[in-house]
Amino acid sequence: MRTKRSIPRLTAGVVATSLLLLGGSALPAVAAGVPDLAAGRAASASSTGGGNTADRLNDGDQNSYWESSGTALPQWAQVNLGSSTLIDKVQLKVPASWSARTETLSLQASDDGTLFSTVVGSKAYTFTPAKDNTVTISFPATQARYLRADVSANSAGRTAQLSEMTVQAAAAATDNLAAGKPTAESGHADVYGSGNAVDGNANSYWESANNAFPQWLRVDLGSAVPVNKVVLKLPPATAWATRTETLAVQGSTDGTTFNDLVASTGYTFNPSTGNTVTITFNTATTRYVRLNITGNTGWAAGQISEFEVYGPATGDVTAPSAPANLAYTQPASGQVKLTWSAATDDTGVTGYDVYANGQLRTSVAGNVLTYTDSQPDTATVSYYVRAKDAAGNQSANSNTVTRTGTSGDTQAPTAPANLAYTLPASGQVRLTWSAASDNTAVTGYEVFANGSKIATTGGSTLSYTDSQPDTATVAYFVRAIDAAGNESGNSNTVTRNGTTPPTGGTNQAVGKPITATSTVQTFVAANANDDDVTTYWEGSGTSSLTVSLGANVDTGSVVVKLNPSSAWGPRTQTIEVQGREQSASGFTQLVAPKSYAFDPASGNTVTIPVTARVADVRLVFSNNSGAGGGQAAELQVIGVPGPNPDLTVTGLTASPAAPVETDPITLSATVKNIGTNASPASNVNLYLGTVKVGTANVGALAAGASSTVTAGIGAKDAGSYQLTAKVDEAGTVVEQNETNNSYTNPTALVVKPVDTSDLVASPVAWSPGNPSAGNAVNFSVAIKNQGTVAAASGAHNVTLTVADATTGSVVKTLTGSYSGAIAAGATTSPVSLGSWTAVNGKYTVKTVIAADANELSVKQANNTSTQSLFVGRGANMPYDTYEAESGVLAGGATVLGPNRTIGDPAGEASGRKAVHLASNGASVEFTTLNSTNTLVTRFNIPDGTDSTTLDIYVDGTFLKTISLTSKFEWLYGDEASPGNSPGAGAPRHIYDEANVLLGTTVPAGHKIRLQKDAANSAAYYNIDSVDLEQATAIANPDPAKYVVPAGFTQQDVQNALDAARQDTTKLGVYLPAGDYQTASKFNVYGRAINVLGAGPWFTRFYTPTGQENTDSGFLASASGTKFSGFGIFGNYTSRIDGPGKPWDLTGVSDMTIDNVWIEHTIVGVWGTNVDNSTITNLRIRDTFADGVNLTNGSSGNTVSNIEARSTGDDSFALFPATDHSSEQEVNNTFQNLTVKNVWRAAGLAVYGGGGNTFSNLYIADSLTYPGITIGSLQFGGIPALGFESSPGTTFSNISLARDGGHFWGQQAFPALWIFSAEFKLQGLRLNDVDITDPTYAGVMFQTKWNGSTSLNPISDTVFTNLSVTGAHKSGDAFDAKSGFGLWANPLPEPGQGPAVGSVTVNGLHESDNAVDIQNTTSTFTINVNN
Repeated sequence: MRTKRSIPRLTAGVVATSLLLLGGSALPAVAAGVPDLAAGRAASASSTGGGNTADRLNDGDQNSYWESSGTALPQWAQVNLGSSTLIDKVQLKVPASWSARTETLSLQASDDGTLFSTVVGSKAYTFTPAKDNTVTISFPATQARYLRADVSANSAGRTAQLSEMTVQAAAAATDNLAAGKPTAESGHADVYGSGNAVDGNANSYWESANNAFPQWLRVDLGSAVPVNKVVLKLPPATAWATRTETLAVQGSTDGTTFNDLVASTGYTFNPSTGNTVTITFNTATTRYVRLNITGNTGWAAGQISEFEVYGPATGDVTAPSAPANLAYTQPASGQVKLTWSAATDDTGVTGYDVYANGQLRTSVAGNVLTYTDSQPDTATVSYYVRAKDAAGNQSANSNTVTRTGTSGDTQAPTAPANLAYTLPASGQVRLTWSAASDNTAVTGYEVFANGSKIATTGGSTLSYTDSQPDTATVAYFVRAIDAAGNESGNSNTVTRNGTTPPTGGTNQAVGKPITATSTVQTFVAANANDDDVTTYWEGSGTSSLTVSLGANVDTGSVVVKLNPSSAWGPRTQTIEVQGREQSASGFTQLVAPKSYAFDPASGNTVTIPVTARVADVRLVFSNNSGAGGGQAAELQVIGVPGPNPDLTVTGLTASPAAPVETDPITLSATVKNIGTNASPASNVNLYLGTVKVGTANVGALAAGASSTVTAGIGAKDAGSYQLTAKVDEAGTVVEQNETNNSYTNPTALVVKPVDTSDLVASPVAWSPGNPSAGNAVNFSVAIKNQGTVAAASGAHNVTLTVADATTGSVVKTLTGSYSGAIAAGATTSPVSLGSWTAVNGKYTVKTVIAADANELSVKQANNTSTQSLFVGRGANMPYDTYEAESGVLAGGATVLGPNRTIGDPAGEASGRKAVHLASNGASVEFTTLNSTNTLVTRFNIPDGTDSTTLDIYVDGTFLKTISLTSKFEWLYGDEASPGNSPGAGAPRHIYDEANVLLGTTVPAGHKIRLQKDAANSAAYYNIDSVDLEQATAIANPDPAKYVVPAGFTQQDVQNALDAARQDTTKLGVYLPAGDYQTASKFNVYGRAINVLGAGPWFTRFYTPTGQENTDSGFLASASGTKFSGFGIFGNYTSRIDGPGKPWDLTGVSDMTIDNVWIEHTIVGVWGTNVDNSTITNLRIRDTFADGVNLTNGSSGNTVSNIEARSTGDDSFALFPATDHSSEQEVNNTFQNLTVKNVWRAAGLAVYGGGGNTFSNLYIADSLTYPGITIGSLQFGGIPALGFESSPGTTFSNISLARDGGHFWGQQAFPALWIFSAEFKLQGLRLNDVDITDPTYAGVMFQTKWNGSTSLNPISDTVFTNLSVTGAHKSGDAFDAKSGFGLWANPLPEPGQGPAVGSVTVNGLHESDNAVDIQNTTSTFTINVNN
């Protein structure tokens, strides 16, 4: 990958090339000097009052301001700095004309916008006109992407108010604190010692011991000082090839105990960038800095040539001098009195740390120069002291003094007396006793339970709380010990007898399913039982929280908590408690509504006594003096499981224990009922990995009883299998605990291979790999023997057939053979089988390797393999699309269109036709080409229809409904910036899509009908098309290597991503089927991982349905990360340039985004300076801007097999802007792409580059713009690069149907637009382009002028085999600009001139056009060679 320049990109770099083409204006670049990092960045807030929105925080105008709503404080406002940056100063303002006021606030920072840490604690700040109503807050350098001001009080009212928030980057320090300092190491190879890393010579280096990770390298800075940056180097010579070292940066004040300053991640050293890596982090005060290295792709050892450490450039960075003259006396037995001379510091000594035997013993104030330690007279203790200042700088050690202990103590302490116990809570036993005595001193007490020592306390501690089940009977005694190890006799013994049932109980609600009748903003119900009082649920009006406990619980109380922070003022809430017993159908009142006072001074906690047996608990909040609805940070149900069975699996074995592939296997599972009631009959499911291989029935079990059941699973292929058993997986038995039903054997079942050859076709290859119709496709097959013995000598025949995937008919058979034995594990050279002339269609390539004489029958099944082959233009998607107008109509259904009118249900439909269902019984029916269990429809219903349904019938029988909404349809106004207000102008963007799992498989040849019935409430339904697909969930590929989220919340997924990142034994995260709730971006960083779902029909991310325009998706900065197999469904209802990109990639490489469904977002994938990445098999639906846009030097990428429908800007774009990177965009491949109904901009837009190819494209029914734009224009002043002459840009095998439209007022666009403007337009080769039925013209050539001067001509542009048919006169306001096959535009816009340059067409085929070639210019030449 080429060097990535770390230049902050403009907002224009966030806004698409084509976004800018269509009116998104770019913000100016940051001025020179000290920049305001917040300027022009996205701002947001917890609430808004009076239209004073968060975007006023950084608009540069002190007179405009953000103000929160007046409901309650605290409120917050934040700015997204765009990337993680080291900052150390924030300036806050209110309007200069305002009177003085004091706002109490804290500053918080976050790298992901979700988890915030406090940078500056809550403090009152006074804004005064005398100081321009400005407050400046400085703090230690802190790493942050998001900076938040959290306002908890305002002397001017009940709202938070800020007009400007500016953020300053921390200045970079230049003094290397590690230069020449002492080093240490885990070890080194040869002569490459650790001292080389701090000698200032980048050509000398440290190398650890080889093949023995982990390894470490440490530098001693001499004293504890603030640090915030480490620079690592390898020798700069190119002989040191690119490598990645995985390491953590750690800090310590004592050289013994280290904490991570930066978690372990991979850092790439590249000779082209000086083999240098810079790592920044939050300022930390430390003396020792250590690199803990766990991997190196270039050599099996840690390697560092220079280890540089830097601290902040500002603030107090000077450590105090070391204390002097440390001495000791012994004023009494067991006492050591230390004294020392004062240290000095440039700002003042604030304290001294006293160390005993290398461990911190205590800290005293800066004006205290003595400390008396308690130590047994027998103990030998060494002491030293360090001074520290307010900034955390710590001095070097003082001199060391050692007090040598005496010996000979043999007297044991007396036995402790008066041992007693209490039961403070369920599951707890608190012991207390009287002190023992000793001739020296008692140094500790040993606590014994049932004869075994369970704990040791300190000598001054006379209590201990033990955790024991309430049912357990436990006997306790205690012994005293002294420093010499003498041990007393036993204390008296106390016995706690177990009780049944226990009293009190524990919290049974944490993590259980919880719902609310209403939610305010992002304060969702799940916050109320996540065991975290800093998150909370909030409802509106009278609202309720319901937690499902899963089974009956005998309750003692219900506890409601709010955040105990003083920022939460006192309030009173009226709460009613309801419950449902597990066998009941409804709720009953447990506690009548009552007012409860919450006060931070008493913990903000209310306990409501509730004695009941219930499976669900509901709290109804009818009043809250502190907010407009109920609030709960934690809802706890205190109790114990009620009488029920509880099934667990206690063992799982296989027989035989070490099978080979031919052995039938029997699995045996032991199921135990550990509950209090008998369980009815059930079953246990048996799994190898994630595949269910058997089920065994389990009879009824009495409480405490066990049963071992078996199931035969047959023979299995060689491999290692994880054995899992799940009892009562269907949940038919109500249990005390539903979470303990699964058991996984810690030892994998290993099936050994039998001794046989095993031949497979690997690989099966064809060239070209992405053929077009008419290509000669050459096939070859290599034979691999993956068995344990050699294949026999002689001929090994290969037969390959190419068959129509729909009919199964074979269109080509090819044969060949390889002669000779094939060793175990060997692969032959490819066998050439011949060629086939490609024809458009979907095919199945079947390869058969003849059975080998040494190959047992058990290994012959994989001699046959199949692969899919697609020939054609457009994407090969896994679904069949049925146009509604081609279906069977009944019940009064009618066909609308055709027409090309925007805002008309026919004009905006694919094929420019739709089916209208307005009366009950009206329907459209389709006969399935292939089996399906899903349905997608593109539809239009009246605006304002928030929720309705349409009925689905299969073979004439009602199956289910599909839910529809007009929320994402219907915009109004001009084409450049339409909005949601019907008063803004004529309608447009009137279609949306809906999808549903049918719940059954409908075989091929059966009928599926959409029908309007009486229960379907919309006035009409316009149906454009239907997609039918047989969807299958994708299993976890390796449960041992993939982390699975604990649930379906934002935090559950982020926790899983973090766990996978930090555990190098994991490959990534697997997202099981389910609906995941997301309200912000997930952060994937530090290490490349795989993020895999069960497929886009099964694993789905949804933004809150009660919100609009929620930014979600992935912030992915770890090159090499793979995303696959899920859907992202947004809630955008208007265009907002900046957020709304599920993937906003910058400066990364080797990324994969595959098999993903993206809908209702702003953009699909945005790539800035992204290299060698693959974006494939996407379905992009109903966006407000681009589908996929690659910009700023993005090169070597593949964008393939994607269908984009109804994008609001260029569906696919390549724009070589240079506002982030000055590199050209080269060698990108866009292939097999389908675009339908792009409603604003082009299907494909290419604005420059070189060596890029665009092939096998199908683009239809663009509404306002060309199907393809090829232009060298500059947008909004953004610097960019044009087209290269060599390597050139190639377009081939393209179909454009019914494309073109009008935009920018009076400009009419063709199906294919070639526009030369500010940059060179050259080196274009367009082959096999077919244009049918364009709205206005087939191909238009246009040039931009500056007054009377053209900017750049169209040059070196050649078409080969261009066909244009059906270019008719439009008959509308643009009729004069229509009907042309090829058109050299003479005066495209007022004030501009005609097309300039020339084009050559080799093979022009035109028919049914009003005018084949229209060129009235003298400045442009169309050369036709037929």
